[in-house]
Amino acid sequence: MKKLPPSEFARLAERTRLVLAGRDPEDSYGFVNPPIVRGSTVIYSNTEDFLARKARYTYGTAGNPTLDALEAAANTIEGGAGVVAVPSGLMACTLAFLTLLSAGDHVLVTDSVYRPTRNFCDTFLKRMGVETTYYDPMVGADIATLFRPNTKAVWTEAPGSQTFEMQDIPAIVGAARERGILVALDNTWATPLFFDAHGFGVDLSVQAGTKYYAAHSDVLIGTVSARTPELYKALRATWTQLGLIVAPEDAFLTLRGMRTMAIRLKEQMPAGIAMANWLKARPEVARVMHPALPDDPGHALWKRDFTGASSLFAIELAPVSMKAVAAMLDGLSLFGMGASWGGYESLVLPFDCTDYRTATTPGFKGPTIRIHIGLEDLEDLKADLDAGFARLRAAG
Repeated sequence: MKKLPPSEFARLAERTRLVLAGRDPEDSYGFVNPPIVRGSTVIYSNTEDFLARKARYTYGTAGNPTLDALEAAANTIEGGAGVVAVPSGLMACTLAFLTLLSAGDHVLVTDSVYRPTRNFCDTFLKRMGVETTYYDPMVGADIATLFRPNTKAVWTEAPGSQTFEMQDIPAIVGAARERGILVALDNTWATPLFFDAHGFGVDLSVQAGTKYYAAHSDVLIGTVSARTPELYKALRATWTQLGLIVAPEDAFLTLRGMRTMAIRLKEQMPAGIAMANWLKARPEVARVMHPALPDDPGHALWKRDFTGASSLFAIELAPVSMKAVAAMLDGLSLFGMGASWGGYESLVLPFDCTDYRTATTPGFKGPTIRIHIGLEDLEDLKADLDAGFARLRAAG
């Protein structure tokens, strides 16, 4: 198998690059997949080499061939200056903040942010002397009115966690760049396959690789990609100082999942949209929150900037008791109730974001449920939900 030079590799289609990235059979004794390399101590052949740290790997916390393969594959689809992998999606978010911010800084964070990220801002960053201001995710270019002399970064998430507001990332990036402010994006929902974060000027692109990268609900992992070499240097330095090494087994499993990510997403996208439309027609459903639906408030932005949609969205039910919601959800046989998503299995999760959002009010009148559509047969999933709605109606 001939190894392609970088110029030829770059011209390949995205799906092809995902299959080839991060693997070289010559380095793997001829095997297709890079091996799992476990290790902490690296042996040097002599004193001179040790003192000069003349080794490809200096210690286990500096990386290993399995992790290198994963980061190379992620960098292939991110298209930035470099990627680091960390042991969870939340850690990817926190690493991005710690790379960009110092004591005395101010950061703007979308009010629709992933709640554990919000908790990090309200606790750790506050203790560190960083002030956080939450903003309306629909603010667009008007975010410039929120900038302060010490504003160093803007945190975005498109679409927003749980409520799926679509942010105008190019407008935010444009406003921030005029002031030398950096922009980070949690791009887990779309992945780099459906939204080119760096292409739109985002400085740090974050992935909870637990979701669509690993995809089998058995790995915790995250990645952060830097747009420029200077920012990648700072990102890698912060990663090294914190010792955020990923277990080689997790790197291996995530890399394996990434090989099929393009195919899975293109299978799950139409299934998610079809289910969203089916739910939209249900009398029990007051609203469906999915940017790919034409009547969604964020649809125009999604259509302009994104090339696809993942299979995660939310619904608001018509007013009904939580007892009735529990009757619906507890009897489901094909939808598990769990906090993650992006795997091959379908999931549901009741949520209430009204008690912690501070800059905006979602205005829900009925209970809300987040839904992830997996790889099961769509008609089977509809039948499962249909039976659930019958239990909801019976419970009142």
